[in-house]
Amino acid sequence: MGVEIERKFLVKKGLWEALEKPKGKHYRQGYLMNSEDRVVRVRIAGEQGFLTIKGAAEGISRLEYEYEIPKSDAEEMLDWFQPEGTEKIRYRIPEDSGLVWEVDEFLGANEGLVVAEIELTSEDQSFTRPDWLDQEVTHDERYANSNLALRPMNS
Repeated sequence: MGVEIERKFLVKKGLWEALEKPKGKHYRQGYLMNSEDRVVRVRIAGEQGFLTIKGAAEGISRLEYEYEIPKSDAEEMLDWFQPEGTEKIRYRIPEDSGLVWEVDEFLGANEGLVVAEIELTSEDQSFTRPDWLDQEVTHDERYANSNLALRPMNS
């Protein structure tokens, strides 16, 4: 059984923009099912396609199953079944403990929004908070990618 345990934060744009960071990867994603208790997402990350199924969150944990699919299949699914979605550039920032911050700079209808996530192995796992983090939004559903696809921040 796959489980995702993550915390999510807004980012202080000035500090983030000044940070030297690795090259980002373009993501395009949409949702074939988007309900309160389950989500089915199609994603293109660079040259790879993925199908992801997520369950309802319990605390900061939720069931998650992800499968690589041909990029061409992901493109067709997004074009034909779910043209609304999100686009972003994702940066992976490793921290000394071995954990990795994934920072998303949103494009399109969510342009200007920058969100950082960290995946943990347990809900009580400690991690280093970089100075470019702002307020935590883990439990604020407005910042769930599935909700940003339906209700963009700039609409």
